[in-house]
Amino acid sequence: MSGGTWNPISLPNQPGLYLNFVESAVAQIQGGSRGTVAIPLLSYSGSAEAGKVYSIEKESEAIQLFDTEGVQSIQLALQGGAKEVLVYTMPESPQEADYATMRDVLDTYPFNVFVFDGEADATQQTNIQTWVENNRGDGKHFLAVLGRNDDSDAPVTRQYGDDYIIHLINGVSKEEKEFTSAQFAPYIAGHIAGTAINKSITYSQVFVDDVNVRYKNSDVKTALDNGGLVLVHDGDKVKIEQGITSSGIKIRAIGARQAVATDIAKTAADSYIGKLDNNEDGQKALISAIKAYLETLENANVLTDIFVELDPDRASVGDSVFLRISYRELDSMERIFLNINI
Repeated sequence: MSGGTWNPISLPNQPGLYLNFVESAVAQIQGGSRGTVAIPLLSYSGSAEAGKVYSIEKESEAIQLFDTEGVQSIQLALQGGAKEVLVYTMPESPQEADYATMRDVLDTYPFNVFVFDGEADATQQTNIQTWVENNRGDGKHFLAVLGRNDDSDAPVTRQYGDDYIIHLINGVSKEEKEFTSAQFAPYIAGHIAGTAINKSITYSQVFVDDVNVRYKNSDVKTALDNGGLVLVHDGDKVKIEQGITSSGIKIRAIGARQAVATDIAKTAADSYIGKLDNNEDGQKALISAIKAYLETLENANVLTDIFVELDPDRASVGDSVFLRISYRELDSMERIFLNINI
């Protein structure tokens, strides 16, 4: 079997197809080029029809389709850094069945982060968590950013504890306009979607005037311990205190896991399944291609300590191939301890 494009980091010594995997890795590293946010739009006018999906890459496109009414969430997602906003237009006065339809429709589209268009009650937030979990079990990986559904200013107790849920607990003020955490969640969703998987959003500046709730340091610590994403004003600017999911795991680590799971499955389906013989040569070609993908991520400081082999506990015969893949995710430097001797 003839080889394709090789990885400059580690030239493969076995024949195989490497191009698609390497291109997928590069796309993940670039971040913003892959960042899609999905939003169920509640209020709009213009030429848009209810129950449709629209792809928006510029604010002018949103205004043209939806008029100026109700485009705030789309604008915030784009300003946060998303390349594309996938908009599902909800019917007027949506009921639970309409939200269920929205989830079913979005199941058929690829995106990186889901976020509501402003406020959502506890039932809808719980339904989103279940939806995220079900999709994860089916092999579709995306994050969801949820704001608070209460009016309390107190630090939150752990509410979700899910690796794929980000819980934003406070909002912001900008140009004399107040945004609750739920209203500002689309900006955070766009920022996450547009950040490369070898970067962290910890201490990222948020270009607003202030937070709507300033927490003292002990409250910030409590919120972080409970899986809250906290915005703080450090006396000079507003920033994200730490980029964590509601389970306390770093968003950077989860992004790497989602990228690997999504890319390997998709590219294998596009370029390898049904196209390679399940013999020694075919198995080696598949292993070499996966290594090429992971080594591209390793070169970009996403992960390291790569290991790919046939699973010794399962026989790769017939039409089934069992692989064992391991790697170690790389984190950003977030805690610096100084020991100063005088």
